[in-house]
Amino acid sequence: MLDDYVRRHDGVVTLSQAQQCGLSRFAVNRRVRSGHWRQCARGVFFVDDRPFTDAARIRAAVWSNGDRAAATGLAAAWWLGLTRFAPDLVEVTVPRVSNHIRRPGIRLRRRDLAPADVIERNGLRVTTLPLTVVEAAARRGGGPKLVDQALQRHTDLSALWAAHLRNKGRHGSPAARRLLQAADVGARSEAERLMIRLLRAGKITGWKVNQRVVGYEVDVLFRDAKVAIEIDGFAFHSGADDFQHDRIKQNAIALAGYQVLRFTWLDLVEYPDRVLKEVERAICAR
Repeated sequence: MLDDYVRRHDGVVTLSQAQQCGLSRFAVNRRVRSGHWRQCARGVFFVDDRPFTDAARIRAAVWSNGDRAAATGLAAAWWLGLTRFAPDLVEVTVPRVSNHIRRPGIRLRRRDLAPADVIERNGLRVTTLPLTVVEAAARRGGGPKLVDQALQRHTDLSALWAAHLRNKGRHGSPAARRLLQAADVGARSEAERLMIRLLRAGKITGWKVNQRVVGYEVDVLFRDAKVAIEIDGFAFHSGADDFQHDRIKQNAIALAGYQVLRFTWLDLVEYPDRVLKEVERAICAR
């Protein structure tokens, strides 16, 4: 029973869990003294016959802070499969009134999480996907890319806003609000403004905004160079009808002799230098 439990929980076990499996405190201490178990924190152990993985590290960090602790931020994002790499610093949220001490490798956040914002995944308490997205996106290493991916594959904007509003005042809340506002109905307009600022900062001239070509309005047009730029907001805004219309429009403009470049809000925020180089290459080639 204990072996199966340890296997399913990345080699991590607490004292109370070991006792539920029939081990006494003396038996646990004997395993620690013999080197078979490693003590990660008070009452939390790692069965040292396997690699100490990222999953074990995060599980031990959360369990070392009590039954009401939960993985949050980028740690929760990795646990839920939203990010590829686990963070070096494990963010753990504990109740506002608690006496847990800070430990190396763990960043403690103290606040009371609503039951609606916590789930159990693989035996570990973590924030729900919507709250995880809005919190992790505001952390260094998260950003708009995380929001974009979540909106495309996992959740919708209303759920993100609901989680954000239930948790106002938390660390990173203003940054999360700005990301959600950019992803809201004005995402495309905000992306257009970002493109204009980028062109001006790069001292690229010869363009006009909202110009018509063969009956269609183009976001940014280099008429002399015959280059049309289309700006998309977050990918989730494109439904099937919008997708079909955009392709018909793009083909018509291309058949009129224009090169069409498409950039997303994410391109402009995360890869501005690459966007400028592509624009410069296109207008210089004409």
